[in-house]
Amino acid sequence: MFDPFYPFDWLATQIVTKLLGLEISSHLGSSLHFFLYDVPKVLTLLIVISFIVGTFQSFLEPERVRSLLEGKRTFAGNVLAAIVGIVTPFCSCSAVPLFIGFLEAGVPLGVTFSYLMAAPMVNEVAVILLWGLFGLKVTLIYIGFGVALAIVSGYIIGLLKLEKWVEPFVWELQKSRQNMAPADKDHDEDPLESIELTWKQRFEQGRFQSNEIVRSVWVYVVLGIAIGAGIHGYVPTDFIVKYAGANNPFAVPIAVVLGVPLYANIAGVMPITEALVNKGMPMGTVLAFTMAVTALSFPEIVILKKVLQPQLLAVFVGLMTMGIISIGYIFNALLV
Repeated sequence: MFDPFYPFDWLATQIVTKLLGLEISSHLGSSLHFFLYDVPKVLTLLIVISFIVGTFQSFLEPERVRSLLEGKRTFAGNVLAAIVGIVTPFCSCSAVPLFIGFLEAGVPLGVTFSYLMAAPMVNEVAVILLWGLFGLKVTLIYIGFGVALAIVSGYIIGLLKLEKWVEPFVWELQKSRQNMAPADKDHDEDPLESIELTWKQRFEQGRFQSNEIVRSVWVYVVLGIAIGAGIHGYVPTDFIVKYAGANNPFAVPIAVVLGVPLYANIAGVMPITEALVNKGMPMGTVLAFTMAVTALSFPEIVILKKVLQPQLLAVFVGLMTMGIISIGYIFNALLV
C-alpha cells in the first residue's frame, strides 16, 4: 500500500540508526524516531490541508454564515448550523461576537449553540491531525459523532426554551436590529451581495490562512510531539493499560473530567493522544479526552460567561460532558 509519508519514515530511521547509531527498539531510539517522523508529517499535513480549507472558507464569510442561518428553526436549523460549523473558522476569542451576532440576526438559541459546539470540536486542525495520525476511518467517526453531539445538544437547548438565561443586553441588541427603520435597512450592506472574489484571491486567502495556522501552532505541534515521543519511548505499556485501558470502566469519564478544565492547543494534544493509543489506551478514551479539551476549553467557558447566565452555562457544559462520555464508550465499542 502506498504511503505518502514513507520518505519521512525512511529519513528518521536513517538518522537514528546510521547517524546516531541507536537501535529503533531502544527507549531513546524509539522516542527520537517518533519525533523525527511525526514533526515533518504533521507540519506537511497542516500546510496542505489548511490551504485547501482556507480556500474553501473564502466562500463562507461570517456574514454569509449568519445570513444562511437566520430564521432557521428546530431540527433542520441545528443540522445546518453543525454542518456549517465544520467548515468555518472559530476560536474561543470569537465565541462572544459570534453568539451575539447570531442571536441579533434572529438565529434561534439552540441553532446558535449547534454552531458554537461543532465549530471548535470539528475544526480543520483537529481533522487534519486525526487523519494524519489515525487514518480516515477514525477521522470520519470523530466527525460524525462530533456533528451529532452538536446537533442533539443544540436541539435539546432549543426545546428547553432557555432564552431567559441569556444576558438581557443580548436581547436588547436584537430588538434594536428588529426596530431599525426601513431607511436604515436600505443602507445596510447585504453580505450576500459582497464583491465576488477571483480564484486567485481565494487561493491567496488559502495561502494566508495556511501560513497563519502553521505560524500559530507549530510550536505546540513540536512540543506535543516531543511529549508524545517521551511517552512512546519511556512510559511502560503496562502502566497505561492498567490505569486507562479497556478493563477500567471509569477510564472514559475520568479522561473527560480531566479534559474539561484543561487549556491546551489541539495541535499540541493530538500527538500526545497518538502516543497514548500506541501504548494501549483505547481509542475512544483518548478521543473523548481530545473532544473535551477541544469543545470545552476553559477560556471559551470564561468568555461565554459574559453572555450566558450560570444556569445556561451549566446546561451547556453538562450536555457536552455527558455527550462526550457517551461517545467515548461508543468509540471504544466500535474501534476494538
